[in-house]
Amino acid sequence: MKQTASQALSPRFRPQNLLVIPIMAAFIGLITPVAFAQEMIRTLTVTGRGKEAVTPTQAQVTLGVEIQAKTATDAQAEVARRMNSVVNVLKANNVSKLQTTGINLSPNYDYSNNQRILRGYTARNTVSFTTSTESTGTILDAAIKAGATTIENVSLILADSQFSAAQKVALQRATLDAQAQASVVLNTLGLKPQQIIGIQINNATPPMPPPNPMMMRVATTADAAPPTPVIAGEQQVEATVTLQIQY
Repeated sequence: MKQTASQALSPRFRPQNLLVIPIMAAFIGLITPVAFAQEMIRTLTVTGRGKEAVTPTQAQVTLGVEIQAKTATDAQAEVARRMNSVVNVLKANNVSKLQTTGINLSPNYDYSNNQRILRGYTARNTVSFTTSTESTGTILDAAIKAGATTIENVSLILADSQFSAAQKVALQRATLDAQAQASVVLNTLGLKPQQIIGIQINNATPPMPPPNPMMMRVATTADAAPPTPVIAGEQQVEATVTLQIQY
């Protein structure tokens, strides 16, 4: 018996199967341009910086009482007596975050002819607190008059509300700076921005307060008539913003 033409064709080459080939080719043709277009997305990455100058309104203070005596009991008792007076003065001036930061008692020795000779004891008690910059000098003088013998540190800092407001301004300026940089580059090259496809914010951090050089002089000038001057200079709050811009 003779086979017809369709019967003679291999199953692989039958008309219904041949339709699959152009369909697959068309599908592959659609995939390739899409993938290629994704690879060809052009982006520009710029980082802007912003600053805001702020004058601190708060001071963190650490001060203490240090006493030397023949016996440990006498040294510790005198430190406790004086520190109680100092703490009462600080509370009367409505300082905040008042806390003890250190208590120490140690022997004092002299060395002679390879021998160690006990000469007495040194007792020490320190506290820290926060107050306004305007009242810092007056409070320092009052604390020294009450019995404080050392001023460890005075750091001028930003209040939380100050820092929050300055941070927002710094971020705004950083964003505008990044946009301005991108505009200059793209305009110079004759290109136009399309959309921002990535944003990275490096949050501002409170500035480190500068060291205060007057700390060691306060104890020697406390008896003078004018209050101890504490002057707050400007501090910089900085932020950066990185933009990824498609063009």
